[in-house]
Amino acid sequence: MAKNNYEVTGWTGWIGFASVMLYLAGFFHIIAGFTALFNDKLYVLTPTTLWTMDITSWGWVHVIGGILAIIAASSLLYGNTFGRIFAIIIAVLSALANLAFIPIYPIWSIIIMVIDALVIYAVVVHADEMKALR
Repeated sequence: MAKNNYEVTGWTGWIGFASVMLYLAGFFHIIAGFTALFNDKLYVLTPTTLWTMDITSWGWVHVIGGILAIIAASSLLYGNTFGRIFAIIIAVLSALANLAFIPIYPIWSIIIMVIDALVIYAVVVHADEMKALR
């Protein structure tokens, strides 16, 4: 009986961690997006950077991505399969968007990519604990 309680606590801890990290990444995306929308002189494109969108478009990508990350973090807290899959998809898309954003703001993008990797790890590795509870 004690082992089952430990599994519930462990799963809740990891999913709670992943949710908080996804909320954090979502808020960071929104901050980066609003920064690009309201002050497009802050992000500087270099002549060697290949871009198909302007800074305002990237701002909207980040704002929408941030909103989706917050929704994914909320759905992850419910603990159902959809919430886990949605959180992983959003974390992967967030990491890819930040990979493309590295030439503009490298340190910020790398921080968000690390947070996304932690979210993916927390959700994927502890899927067995979720199955054991059902």
